[in-house]
Amino acid sequence: MRRTASAVPRLRARRALVAAGALIGAILAVLLAVAPAAEATTSPSPGPSQSQFQNSISGFLRNAGQPLQGVKITAEGNGFSGSTTSSASGAWTISVPTQGSYKVTLDESTLPQGIKLADGQENPRTVTFSQTSNASTIFAFGAGIQVHQESFFTNLANRLVAGLSFGLLLALSAVGLSLIFGTTGLTNFAHGEMVTLGAVVVFSTSAVGVPFWLAILAGLAAGIAFGYVQDAFLWKPLRRRGTGLVPMMIVSIGLALASRYVILFFFGGATQQLPYSQSTDIDLGVVSISPNNLWSLLISVVVILLIAFALLRTRLGKATRAVADNPALAAASGIDVDRVIRLVWVTGGFLAALGGILWAYYRPGVSFNMGQQLLLMIFAGVTLGGLGTVFGALVGSIVVGIFVELTTVFGLTSDLKYVGALVVMILVLLFRPQGILGRRERVG
Repeated sequence: MRRTASAVPRLRARRALVAAGALIGAILAVLLAVAPAAEATTSPSPGPSQSQFQNSISGFLRNAGQPLQGVKITAEGNGFSGSTTSSASGAWTISVPTQGSYKVTLDESTLPQGIKLADGQENPRTVTFSQTSNASTIFAFGAGIQVHQESFFTNLANRLVAGLSFGLLLALSAVGLSLIFGTTGLTNFAHGEMVTLGAVVVFSTSAVGVPFWLAILAGLAAGIAFGYVQDAFLWKPLRRRGTGLVPMMIVSIGLALASRYVILFFFGGATQQLPYSQSTDIDLGVVSISPNNLWSLLISVVVILLIAFALLRTRLGKATRAVADNPALAAASGIDVDRVIRLVWVTGGFLAALGGILWAYYRPGVSFNMGQQLLLMIFAGVTLGGLGTVFGALVGSIVVGIFVELTTVFGLTSDLKYVGALVVMILVLLFRPQGILGRRERVG
């Protein structure tokens, strides 16, 4: 039986509503599966009088590898004063009402007999929040240990390495976003929640006793599933309806907000730590780097090289570049455009989840809005390199990462270092809108 012309729009609208409902249901299903883990935490528990605050200052007290219990720590600032004592594992946390700068003092009279702070160790010290709801600080102990101020060149070398590490993990998410933009033209504001989901699932699954390596696989699988579900039940139906890019961008903003607060409802607003997030730096000559950052750097390089090889040498990679260059011509050449776009969404979800996991170790910490905090840096990297160009996103992200870290060497406070990347993005849009590797195009 033929459908009337008036029935077709109603049918399409009904399908779009069903698609949106299925997508939200999938997000709820993933979070319900790991919801009990939100109650668990690998971070030290705050005191009862401070438990209502979401921001916190934390650390671990250890001497020669042994935890120090019962040591008193005090934090003061912004009209607040609070204190706590270290637990049996040496962990301590003080929840504070607002972000900002706080004076943190260790009461040396509460240290075990025979143990003292290392020579040159700053006490009290100022701790400042930077793009996170948790600020960490470490006190060094031990006779014969001296804490020296870094020279300018040593600090510069360390910031360069940190910037390269940050830029590469930023590139993981930026490459996925650039692939999606290149093949569909969509500016996906929900990409930040794809970043968050990977880290949240890793924490939640590991907190309920799942082996760490399996939790990592679960986080990556969640990113892949989220990317697949988005395209299959939301973006593909909208593309078939001929929905414009601006309405689709607005839909992505709504999806981002909905996903973020669903994660907040199940995961909570506190910043949690992934397993093995606390580690001692490794000295490599003049450069010191934590094992987590070193692994992050190596993993990012390997994954990006594999993505580059796939795009340049495999049939699917060449088909992806063809779709990004001209979808209509690619379809006329026999390429299944929808299949390529589905693959791009799956790859983008995988890269975003991996970037979120590595970002949780770089910060360190997992929070419900971590992807939102990283999203503007991702956009800055993609814009600087050139919209829709994968290798441009890689170059732009590395430049942004190094620039962000180097600004602190030249006197910019850590709270403002991310602002510099956004200033760079604005300048690029003003003077070279196509980016570093983008192509100049005629409009009209």
